[in-house]
Order: sequence, then structure tokens, then C-alpha cells
Amino acid sequence: MNDTFLENIYKNKTLHTPDVLLCLANLSNDEVFTPPDVANKMLDLLPQELFSDPNAKFLDPACKTGVFLREIAKRLIAGLADKIPDLQMRIDHIFHNQLYGIGITELTGLLSRRSVYCSKSPNGKYSVSRFDTDEGNIRYRRVNHEFINGKCRYCGANTTYDRGEELETHAYEFIHTTNAEQIFNMKFDVIISNPPYQLSDGGSANGMSAKPIYQHFIEMAKKLLPRYITMIIPSRWFSGGKGLDSFRDEMLNDTSIRVLCDHENFRDVFPGVDLAGGACYFLWDRDNKGICKVRNYIGKEFSESYRYLNQFNTFIRSNISIEIVEKITSKYERFLNERVSIRLPFGISTTYQPLNNGVPCYFTQKVGLKYVDKNDVKDGLHVIEKWKFLIPKAPIAGQTDFSKPVGFYYDGNTRIAKPGEICSESWLIAGAFDSEQETQYFKSYILTKTVRFLLLQTVVSQNITRKNFCFIPELKKYTQIYSDGYLRKLWNINDVEWNLIKSKIGEIGGEE
Repeated sequence: MNDTFLENIYKNKTLHTPDVLLCLANLSNDEVFTPPDVANKMLDLLPQELFSDPNAKFLDPACKTGVFLREIAKRLIAGLADKIPDLQMRIDHIFHNQLYGIGITELTGLLSRRSVYCSKSPNGKYSVSRFDTDEGNIRYRRVNHEFINGKCRYCGANTTYDRGEELETHAYEFIHTTNAEQIFNMKFDVIISNPPYQLSDGGSANGMSAKPIYQHFIEMAKKLLPRYITMIIPSRWFSGGKGLDSFRDEMLNDTSIRVLCDHENFRDVFPGVDLAGGACYFLWDRDNKGICKVRNYIGKEFSESYRYLNQFNTFIRSNISIEIVEKITSKYERFLNERVSIRLPFGISTTYQPLNNGVPCYFTQKVGLKYVDKNDVKDGLHVIEKWKFLIPKAPIAGQTDFSKPVGFYYDGNTRIAKPGEICSESWLIAGAFDSEQETQYFKSYILTKTVRFLLLQTVVSQNITRKNFCFIPELKKYTQIYSDGYLRKLWNINDVEWNLIKSKIGEIGGEE
């Protein structure tokens, strides 16, 4: 195979327009494919001398299109030109000794080999570097889940994935083993990937509940102790939640994370794919611990700061908002996460079939007030006989782009429940009081833009839990109708800060 042909494949950009991997990245809603420009931004985080090191080894443990390995190959081909002048020898060295991948499915294994070796069969005549096997260094092994009490011991998937040979199991090899280092039996300098995000765990009544799994790829990568890790994942881990609390705590306290790039709109990174909360990618540096450079992107604009990620228990993604949060929270010891109720405050699920009489219960916003059997009601919070301010647990359902103004709570999507009235799991009890008047005062406090701005700093999905109220101060008493003007004076919020608050909390019909 002559040098001109190889140069055209891996160096001549005119032959990569349009790039097929960019087209694929715009098509998938299932396995989210990485656009080449995003892969290169992640590679830019690495020390560039790696691409001039003939001994550096790179692993993508979740190959989909092979874009990471392909872009690494381009950089190595240029970076090793002086050390290995002959182009074919250089490519052979790179593909045989430096680049390794694990396909997440049989199909993505084939696709990755086609992208990297220019042939789905690296032992075939069209491969730019000939191997003895039909996998080369991009392997795929069908792996089965190991179920214990209906859940996979490795990833938490349910028995829906206990499948025959005709279907993919989605039991990804890299995280379905206790000995990932034995897959290739070598040490890697760089582990880079866009891992799968979630699998069904059968946790909801309709079976649509899903459990995040991307954290397992990061945890396994760390166990292999490479010099560097860079992965792109959903930003939802910032506030923890389902299966992510311990992962969030570990990440926030890991001073090996030296760069974190956060995009508030998922579409800014993956065009055509919609996922609430945005996406982020990071650089983990094993031998260089310290403070983290945080870049927060809104569209093409970004702010940058250097800070420790564990400054708060919940990560504040906006560099600009931190000063406001610090100013307000420094004056208080208690916050509303201690007052807001847990999920299922009365034990009534959304699938409960309402009755014609019984205990009055607010179901969804559309269904309104119905009735449930008093024997099905649990009152562990001892608030049934109090006045209750109810807020929907999914107040911004349908909004995924948090770079735009967010509505949250307003007069039209909240309820005041009288003594004796309860609610289903569609609602949280923001506060319970002895009088209607104090409940109205508390409601006015929650509906201010300033309070909802504090809530916004912890929100990375359409659902909200009590933990998201950790920056909202608990006032000693609620004795008046509260306004933003009052809170601005109370918390010393200047005009610049107020303009930021107004820009982030949207105007919605029915608001104060």
C-alpha cells in the first residue's frame, strides 16, 4: 500500500468532507455517538507530547464509531514522523502497539474497525495495517449479565437483558468483570471514551425506569491507574440522585480532576440529541493533583474559574453564580432541604387508582383532587392535619436546555392543601404549617426569583428532590409576603447580581 494512499486517508482533510462520523453523531438517540470536533477538544486536554511518544498506549473501553482512536491515530501519525519516518512502518507501529478499543456491541466493533483500519476486517487486503485476526486491537466479546435477585451485580440492569444469542445483551465487557486489566494485559497511558449512559432497571410501574451506568466506566478506568482519563458524560451527576450519590462524592473530592468542561445544553455537544441537564467532559491526571479549571459553556460563550469541586456538597456549575450562593449561604445554618418532604410523602404512587370518596388527595396537576383509601395513607411526617404547600416534583418537564431561563414554581403549578388533604408522589411538600396565613407567606418566599435562582444552581434534570433545596435558607419565621425587593435588601444583592438572577429565571404566565 503506497504512502500517497495512506496520506490521503489519514492526512488529507479534503477526503473527510463530509465526515461520516459527524453524520452518524447527528443520527443516534440510543447510543450517543461523539462528533469528531468534540473528540478533538477532549484530546486537546491531554499533554500533546503524548502524541510524539512511540510507547504511549491509548484505550477506548466503549467504542461506538471509533472516532477517538481515529483522531488519536491522526495525531500520532504526525507526531511520530521524525521517530519513524517510513509511513507504513509508522502506521503499523501505531495500530499494533498503541491503539486499543472494546466495542460495546458487535456492530459498533465493526464500525470502529472500519473507521480506524479503513476495513471492518483488519486481516483483509483493504486494511491500512494488516493484522493476523479479524479484530485487530478493537475487540468485542459477548458478555452476559450476572443476575442476583433480578438485578445485574455489575450494572444493575434488570432481567430484560437476559437475552438469547439473537439480541445484544448490553453487558459491556469493561464493566462486567473484576479484572479489567486482564482484557489486554497491559498498562495504558490514556483511557478516553464516551461510555453508554443508562440501562433499564425496571424500577417504575411502566418498566421505563433507567439506571445510570456511565459512572461504572469511570470507576473501572480509575482502577486501572492510567496516567490520564478523559470521558464525556451527562452532567446529571453534579447533584447525585439515582445511583450517583457516592459517585458524585468521589468525583467532587478527587483532586486528580484538573479540568472540567460543562455544557448546559446537551445539543451544543451532541447536535440532534436531547438530554436534560447538559453534558461535561473532564481530564483526570493521576500524577498531578490540585485545583480544577472549570469551564462553564452557554452556547459558544464560556466562563472559566479555578476552584475545588468539593466547595459545596452539590456542584455549582455556573462560575458566575458562586459568589451569590456564597454570599447568601454564609449567613445561615439551616436550609430548606431539611424542610421539604421526601418522595412519596404519603405513600400514594402516581399509579394509584382514585376512589369516589375517602381521603382527599392531589394527584397530578391535570387530574387534580381525588380520593384514596385512608388505610393506604402513611403519615410518617405527621403533617396530614397541617396546611401544606405542594410543589410538583417535575416542575419543568419538557425543558432540557438550562442555559435558557427556567420557570420552576409559579402560582399556577403549585397547590395549598388544607388540613386533612394529602398528595401523591407527583408532589413534594415544600412546607407544612399550622395556619393558612403562614403557608401563604412561605409560598410567596418560594415563588421569588431569588429563591428559585438558588434552586437552579443544583438542578440538572427535570425532576427535583429535597436535596435541590440545599442553598435556600430556612427563615426563622415566615411573617409576611416576601418579594425580591425585600430579599435583595436582606441578602445584599447588587444590581449586577440581580440582573443575572432575572436572566436565569423566566417569566411565566401566572407568576407573581
